[in-house]
Amino acid sequence: MEKVINSYETMFIVDPTNGEDAIKATVNKFTGLISSNAELVEVNEWGKRRLAYPINDLNEGYYVVATFKAEAGVPVELDRNYNIDENIMRSMIVKLDFEAVKHETPAVEETAEEAPVAEATEEAPATETAE
Repeated sequence: MEKVINSYETMFIVDPTNGEDAIKATVNKFTGLISSNAELVEVNEWGKRRLAYPINDLNEGYYVVATFKAEAGVPVELDRNYNIDENIMRSMIVKLDFEAVKHETPAVEETAEEAPVAEATEEAPATETAE
């Protein structure tokens, strides 16, 4: 029987009060967990953001969004691990309707010919006439 691979996106908010080292360790823990059980497509660390409402008397959290491809059992195990870890304030896993692909931004290269040239022009001062 063929394994069904679905695309998922997860967002989790890390408690920032424990310091930068704890944030990096938590992010690495969960991205490592995802990459060991699934194909990690993309990870976007949004950084510290203000929360819409206070969670555990905190107004800020460290946001991370990850896109991955996995079998149906992986998000269940990932959600269980989110609930166990005390550094995770909130989490969400969503099944995508489309296949996840890595978004690459094209490199923008400007040559001297394409670069806009600012030209200094002098215009005669406008004279106003009183009527």
